Amino acid sequence: MSVLLFNGCSDNRPDTTGRKLTTYLQEQLTEKGIPVTTLHVSEADIPFFDMHQAHPPAVVMEMCELFQQADLQIWLTPLYHGSMTGMMKNCLDWLELTARREKPYLTDKIVGLVCWADGGQAMQGINAMDAVAKALRAWVVPYSVPLVKNHLYTDAHHLEFAAEHTRKLDRLMSILGDARQFLAFMH
Repeated sequence: MSVLLFNGCSDNRPDTTGRKLTTYLQEQLTEKGIPVTTLHVSEADIPFFDMHQAHPPAVVMEMCELFQQADLQIWLTPLYHGSMTGMMKNCLDWLELTARREKPYLTDKIVGLVCWADGGQAMQGINAMDAVAKALRAWVVPYSVPLVKNHLYTDAHHLEFAAEHTRKLDRLMSILGDARQFLAFMH
């Protein structure tokens, strides 16, 4: 079992919410002995989606392999105009390159969703990611983590997560593991 943490935050500074959430999840999964790969869209250097290229860039093919190899995935994004970031959606659009494979797109992958917003609208980002994940044939767990950014931290200067939110993230990881066992049982 391997996990892909897909951080859709377009800001590459180390103190962003996306980086902090990804780091927390990575540390927790690593402690459990679960192999983790991270994909930060801010570092991925993925070009605009263009299916008419004769030879897609190597970085795009490598990204598609990351998605296809990871049994479990956690997608994280800040809310942007009622959805995920454009850079994140662009990466997911490139999965069209897998359409002719025996298991195209994200067939049989299990995805957990996390979104944060300045107000209480993070569920809109969850809904947008949910629609895309299902269109890509993934199984989305029925537990997601919408977060109000202003309530996420106990102290704005130290950026420590409030215990309520780490419990939610821990619960999501637990449910992903349970879902993986269930899917393996069904096959």
